[in-house]
Amino acid sequence: MEKEIKLVNKVKRLLRRLGCPRWLHRYGPKKYEFREHLCALLMRAFCRLSYVRVAELFDLFGIRCPRKSALQETAAKLDSSFWQKVLKATSGQAYLVALDSTGFSRTNPSYHYLKRINGAMPKIPVKMSVAFDTRQKKFCTAKIRVLPAHDIKDAKFLLQKSNSKIAVADKAYNSEKLFQFAHEQKTSLMVPEKSNAKRGFFRKKAKKNFRTKTYHRREMVESGFGSCKQKFGSSVSSRKARTIRSELYGRLACHNIFFWILRLSG
Repeated sequence: MEKEIKLVNKVKRLLRRLGCPRWLHRYGPKKYEFREHLCALLMRAFCRLSYVRVAELFDLFGIRCPRKSALQETAAKLDSSFWQKVLKATSGQAYLVALDSTGFSRTNPSYHYLKRINGAMPKIPVKMSVAFDTRQKKFCTAKIRVLPAHDIKDAKFLLQKSNSKIAVADKAYNSEKLFQFAHEQKTSLMVPEKSNAKRGFFRKKAKKNFRTKTYHRREMVESGFGSCKQKFGSSVSSRKARTIRSELYGRLACHNIFFWILRLSG
């Protein structure tokens, strides 16, 4: 019971820092508090359970938990702005961030199924772009798209929300407009040079400040993706766009909250 009490206390402190109300809706029924909904959603992401299984697990431990339909409605109501505040509160102010993106499949097919369809892998429509703090090894901010898109579309959003001094990224983020935006944000953007893109005032200015040793900090975001997928899986079980975003944001929040506990336990 001590672990569950620690989780509840962490969620309580987090909601107090964010200034969230006690109840999810002031006109709704006052049966379950907002912290009870959020605890169940985080535990679902942490243990890779369904809405029904997480409610049954809480009942076995004697913890109050909303039912399946209530958890689904809460996951759909929580928008991206709320989860951005959660990531910001659990990661803190970052000095050096790494920008990158990864994909998640909507289903997890078996190898027998892949063999029957001649090895054709299903498409990966869910894309997640993140800003990863390379010092604390936490996710500062993220942008989730249900359909595939280029990495550069979410780069300005990540730089603005992370508000770091230095940012490193791969060649996909080599854009004159992005270099100009980083200069206006007073962020030193380090991106390797592309052979077919050498023009631009801000690109040349960023090339002079490029440091190879600092750029190799970008590899930390790859380890962050690997850690997140090994713990929580590389596929999503939700179907709708809002619930998919809540599921992936919940995984990133669990990574930030339980990072030191998992590191001490090995």
